[in-house]
Amino acid sequence: MRQALQRAWLRRGLLAWLLLPLSGLYAAGAALHRFPYRSGLRRPQRLPVPVIVVGNVVAGGAGKTPVVLALLAHLRQRGIQAGVVSRGYGRSGAGVIQVREDDAPHRTGDEPLLVRRKSGAPVFVGRRRVEAARALLHAHPATQVIVSDDGLQHHDLARDIEICVFDGRGIGNGWLLPAGPLREGWPRQVDFVLAHGAPPAIQGQALQRQLATHAVRADGTRRSLAELARDPMVHALAGIAQPESFFAMLRAAGVPLAGAHALPDHHDFAAALPVPGEATLVCTEKDAVKLWASRPDAWAVPLQVALPERFVAEFDRWLDARLSSPHGSPPP
Repeated sequence: MRQALQRAWLRRGLLAWLLLPLSGLYAAGAALHRFPYRSGLRRPQRLPVPVIVVGNVVAGGAGKTPVVLALLAHLRQRGIQAGVVSRGYGRSGAGVIQVREDDAPHRTGDEPLLVRRKSGAPVFVGRRRVEAARALLHAHPATQVIVSDDGLQHHDLARDIEICVFDGRGIGNGWLLPAGPLREGWPRQVDFVLAHGAPPAIQGQALQRQLATHAVRADGTRRSLAELARDPMVHALAGIAQPESFFAMLRAAGVPLAGAHALPDHHDFAAALPVPGEATLVCTEKDAVKLWASRPDAWAVPLQVALPERFVAEFDRWLDARLSSPHGSPPP
């Protein structure tokens, strides 16, 4: 059903038209949620450090976590100490917790755990990102910037910079959930738009994404993709928003696949895997966070994202203005 719905979101076909009345209800609920903030009855809560929100307006993810990791690497290179907050989609529990590198993904969510392990930055998860951010600043008072992984629609947290990420689907059929993929109407005002996969009708700066030239196992062992390309029993699986993109990138890197297994986003890998026992298993880093508990022999292939030079220059200019004069007016 999930796959049928995602296909329906790409065009205004019969299923999308049948679901359109429900989109009206969704729009009404979203407007009701925004009303207290737009009317001034409630004010977004501002923190003592700049807040950067990296999100999207389409359901199912658009590659925002790799952008978060690329931003954290850039900030670290500049000597700026950053922390991360996230809702922690799919985790058990609703309270605010700090993510540890040895945490179980069901406790933290797969993406926050991946961010913690890859970046080394402090990561806090909580249903209310304001509470998570305050807990982070209390535990790590030297933090200069907070990056929110997702949260464009989380109005309670005031933000200084908004970055919206798109993949090749763009805005799909342009309708709100559930008739279309949109969480909110587009276009909407954001500071930056980053896109990969050449989405139609999206005016944004292009992200460069490619697989690393190696894969890594749970014990840290590395294996080159060139070596994997000589293995006739490579089976790839992906529990991400667009699994076919991962399979296509593997093939483009010269790795022929004996099997490609698309699983739902945030798949928990509790059930038996749909692969032969003798298969060489290849997956995304996001999947490996959960898969390595039962299959430490699986090979995770890192995704490398290069931020556009123009974006980096403009982002640094905006951020520097806020670091020197917290929450002041945008630079000219």
